[in-house]
Amino acid sequence: MIDQAKLLREKVTQKKAKKDKRPTRVIAVTSGKGGVGKSNFALNFALSLVQQNKKVLIFDVDLGFANIDVLLGRSPQESIATMIEKDLSIWDIIEEGPNGLQFISGGTGFDEMFRLDEAKMTKFFDELSQIQGHVDYIILDTGAGLSYENLRFILAADDVILVTTPEPTSITDAYSVVKMVHAKDENVHIKLVINQCTSDKEGTQTAENFKKVTEQFLNKQIGTLGYIPSDAQVPSAVKKQVPFTLAYPNGQASKAMQTLSCNYLELPVPYKLGLKGFLLKMLFK
Repeated sequence: MIDQAKLLREKVTQKKAKKDKRPTRVIAVTSGKGGVGKSNFALNFALSLVQQNKKVLIFDVDLGFANIDVLLGRSPQESIATMIEKDLSIWDIIEEGPNGLQFISGGTGFDEMFRLDEAKMTKFFDELSQIQGHVDYIILDTGAGLSYENLRFILAADDVILVTTPEPTSITDAYSVVKMVHAKDENVHIKLVINQCTSDKEGTQTAENFKKVTEQFLNKQIGTLGYIPSDAQVPSAVKKQVPFTLAYPNGQASKAMQTLSCNYLELPVPYKLGLKGFLLKMLFK
């Protein structure tokens, strides 16, 4: 039997011969446990990049718990799941969000993506590859924890942003993510975000302690992207189903997010796998 993954890899590789308009960088946002504000971070980080004149698409791949559409107060009619079911194009399922942000819903059937037959999986990768050059960044809102699917997204992305809080169980679970990812690939770029901090000191101390542990026990260096303070305006925005960077642009959390997005854009880019590289790595995993 011909290897399905081999056929898909050849199909994606053939398309690399076409000249891309611009590199599209893939960022996976993840966390060790739920309840740390990962999806809210991913959405508002994406909007902050848009404010920096970047074209961004956020792709909700939180299998079984997709909620980017809820945070936006939207009810998309189409998703990755319906794209496969109805044989739609990728352009049929991209939704327009605030300020030009684009997003794709995973849909309730997206958790079955990795069990598709050859024809449907080929359709999925063919359509997704068309986004290359269409945006500067694709942000993947992955699920929390260490599921097989989450690990595939993380290992294939150009950058990984790990969201945690100063709460001990959150830190422990975040460390478990780093340990598992590092065991699979020592070269994965991981940046830490400390959310829901009571003070700058707490954020700085939490990050420093975390980095010391990863260096001591894993010989892994983790960078810190920034800290986001606890802000009553954040849950208020969630209730309104409006991203907090738009509902309260002058709030503490919003200002911190602006600084954080600037920090990200100032990072050196040592390599560019881009979307095509991401798809190829997904196929190899």
